[in-house]
Amino acid sequence: MVNKKRIVMKIDTSTLTGGGERLLLAQVVDLARQISELVANGEKVCVVSSGAIAVGREALGFPDLPKSIPAKQMLAAVGQPRLMNVYEQLFEIFGCKVAQVLLTREDVRDRRRYINARNTINSLLDHKVIPIINENDTVATEEIGIGDNDNLSALVANLIEADLLVLLTDQEGLFTADPDRSEKAELIQRIDGEDIPEEIWKAAGGTQNGLGTGGMLTKLQAAEIARRSGTHVVIAKGSTKNVLTRIAAGEQLGTQIYSPFNTLESRKRFLLAGAHHKAAIIIDAGAKRALRAGGSLLPVGISAIKGDFDRGDIVPVRGSENKDYAIGLVNYSSEDVRRIMGRQSGEIEGLLGFAFGDEVIHHNNMTVLR
Repeated sequence: MVNKKRIVMKIDTSTLTGGGERLLLAQVVDLARQISELVANGEKVCVVSSGAIAVGREALGFPDLPKSIPAKQMLAAVGQPRLMNVYEQLFEIFGCKVAQVLLTREDVRDRRRYINARNTINSLLDHKVIPIINENDTVATEEIGIGDNDNLSALVANLIEADLLVLLTDQEGLFTADPDRSEKAELIQRIDGEDIPEEIWKAAGGTQNGLGTGGMLTKLQAAEIARRSGTHVVIAKGSTKNVLTRIAAGEQLGTQIYSPFNTLESRKRFLLAGAHHKAAIIIDAGAKRALRAGGSLLPVGISAIKGDFDRGDIVPVRGSENKDYAIGLVNYSSEDVRRIMGRQSGEIEGLLGFAFGDEVIHHNNMTVLR
């Protein structure tokens, strides 16, 4: 069995409705069962769910509305709480708790909002609560128009450093042509190498059923984002029997899209590219040993701060020899670190009046350079 510790499942509208206009509850129950089984087996699973607009349309009796952004936002506002209520009740059947997380792509592009979203989702996963993530359709405009949740799911995969991203749809996977229009269309079972071939990009088309706002092109775009972050991607049919548990177990279903980089290499590139080189955190010998052993950077091991930085910045970590030893995403600003450096983690809240965690830099968000 392939052990996938962190998994993002993207469920599109056509999967939730079975291609119809209403939620297909039997299918949603089965997906909840599979996800619950994965959680029970120790996997950490995020669900990125479309469907709010379709549920809103159903709740309002399928009104004839203009195809405008405000109309879609109105439907999403009506549908989102109803969709979450469905998820909450169905996952409760299998003894699982869920939480709603509304994001826009800006939340994972901006460093400060990125770290807040990451900490919230990781805390939910650590407590075996399943995050149900949707784009915040009532305030987003770009996403609701062109990307739906496909690209958002790839950004969430990057956010939690997922091992696996599963994009569920109403097709078996990516085809060489539209299978509804061409008898010669063949399933593309495997994509690997550093670049996705141009002919595959040309073969990816838009949605045909009008239920969602994405299509195979946005799924391929999402796969490209995720694979560049070290995440393995699978595009598969949501109605396939036990599709999620089988893919998580390593079965070759759908289109398998392999990453040319491992997660560590991708994280290192991300951190190095965003480094704040005019600032640095100076650590003592004890902290250096802790980082070498895979630990996090705690305030007690910090001896000095050079320059200024904000929470969410990527800052070099230096030893006494004035050479960069590591680099990472900070949980506290330079002003806050100056107040807590050399102190125990349990003192942070008393010193600052708040705490974003025991670590100045968590080991998951750090790369040791030497």
